Amino acid sequence: MSDVAVLPGDGIGPEVTAEAVRVLDAFGVGHTEHPFGGNAILAQGTPLPSETLAACREADAVLLAAIGLPELEGKPVRPEQGLLALRKELGVYANLRPARADGIDIMIVRELVGGLYFGEKGIREDGTWFDTCEYSRPEVERIARRGFEIAGVRGGRLTSVDKVNVMHTSRLWRDVLTEMGTSLYPGVALDHALVDSFAMTIVQAPETIDTVVTENMFGDILSDIAAAVTGGLGLAASASLGDDGPGVFEPVHGSAPLIAGRGIANPAAMLRSVALLLLHGLGRADDAAALERAVDEALVHAPTPDLGGTSTTSDVGDAVLRALESAPTL
Repeated sequence: MSDVAVLPGDGIGPEVTAEAVRVLDAFGVGHTEHPFGGNAILAQGTPLPSETLAACREADAVLLAAIGLPELEGKPVRPEQGLLALRKELGVYANLRPARADGIDIMIVRELVGGLYFGEKGIREDGTWFDTCEYSRPEVERIARRGFEIAGVRGGRLTSVDKVNVMHTSRLWRDVLTEMGTSLYPGVALDHALVDSFAMTIVQAPETIDTVVTENMFGDILSDIAAAVTGGLGLAASASLGDDGPGVFEPVHGSAPLIAGRGIANPAAMLRSVALLLLHGLGRADDAAALERAVDEALVHAPTPDLGGTSTTSDVGDAVLRALESAPTL
């Protein structure tokens, strides 16, 4: 039986996680719950307790809810430190962020464990604050390979996004993608785009985009723009994958502390993250497709306040389970 490490997180995290757990149960997927994020800091002084990390390493997949608490903002120990550490420890370097809507089907493949977020940072003696962006050739090659492979089974088009006119690391990025495209993936149509102009393309012509591969910070920003264009962060899911070991599956939205405990949070992004978990973490493609259809149907019949409706978090969960009951996979 599969085992999923469930990390309920903070704010609305436990509420949307509860609906995800109902779906895992419906598919017969085993799971165990572990502390993580802000609540773990308050209870144990660390966002990533050693027992949580050990459980994640042993699991088949990790389902992670949003983290962040207002009372921890600006503190030396923050929930986000646990998230970065978990990604690094599990080696999940490829972050997949799909963005779908009528006529739009974008897959952003973001490098996740390098660049500015992981480079040297600090304050010099003269008071200058700095962050360092670094990439090695092997780091770029492995995320490029993932991007080409995903593009090959989608529309056959890959856009590599960089800032080659300004950033030195982007020169390496463009060189590696060009070399690999020519020698290893001639069947994939590769083009390059600068991050600023590509952001405008997402807004103005998202239907022209297929698969995108880019570095960490650019991918973080562009995927949020793509989510906004296709319905908002409340609908956006993600999968973080490595070459071996468990993947991490999580919604893109934040912990939304202002609405926590009110039962109105939209669980769609969390449920779509479960679909990605079924597909990429457990290899259950039919179940993943059935869940995607069920979530789409539920959002039509039971929209939450962020979508202009009045349904509660559990109402959406109920609607998803009803839709799944008639699916042949169950």
